[in-house]
Amino acid sequence: MNIPIDFTWLEATALACVRITAFLVIAPPFSHGTVPMRIRAMLGVGLALAVSPVVTVGYERLDTGGFMLALAGQALTGSLLGFLVMLLFSAIQGSGHLVDTFGGFQLAQAFDPGMAVNGAQFTRLFQMTAIVLLFASDGYQLVLGGLFRSFDAIPVSGMIDLAKPAEALVGATAQMMLSAVQIAGPLLIVLFLADVGLGLVTRVAPALNAFAMGFPIKIGLTLLLVGFVYAALPGVVAAIADDAARLLLGVTG
Repeated sequence: MNIPIDFTWLEATALACVRITAFLVIAPPFSHGTVPMRIRAMLGVGLALAVSPVVTVGYERLDTGGFMLALAGQALTGSLLGFLVMLLFSAIQGSGHLVDTFGGFQLAQAFDPGMAVNGAQFTRLFQMTAIVLLFASDGYQLVLGGLFRSFDAIPVSGMIDLAKPAEALVGATAQMMLSAVQIAGPLLIVLFLADVGLGLVTRVAPALNAFAMGFPIKIGLTLLLVGFVYAALPGVVAAIADDAARLLLGVTG
């Protein structure tokens, strides 16, 4: 039995699979440790088959050396795009870290192997909530949509211009830090004012030893007010997913 094989289609689909799989390994929510690597690889193959009608248009077969270089280029392209998305979503983890630090929870930090996060309670809680919201709100589809549109700008036989990701990396880092402060900002202001109040009480009545009550007071304030920050996470995740899709378009456009 003779089975005809279209090697041009096979090469183009394989290169697309490498880019998509490299992206899924790094970018949230697929990078979570509870998603086995074989599942990410199978998902990469399935998505590559879905985009094969696009990536095979105009593709010409490469020699062995050119194909190996193209594989490395696609792995680098997918990794860079995934890292940019991960950087944007790190703002939520950063806001949880700020809450833990200013609220007095940082002493109970631990390493979460599932999320590969080293932080206290709210760091892990915010990160897990963001992952759940990405799946529940279909935000992951926006991220994948940005990845798929990258094939229109960067063919599977080419590689991303490294100048654009470097420029986007600087902007994404600044945006991540600003977003983390904006998310946790109201609670941080309250905790800062609590520290100021405790300091004034200590100056007025040193015998009260107000700083000895600082930790339980700040922990109580954090538990009382963190619900307002937590309630804002759905809108924050939706906004970051939109920003991630636009960033992918800007880098590959």
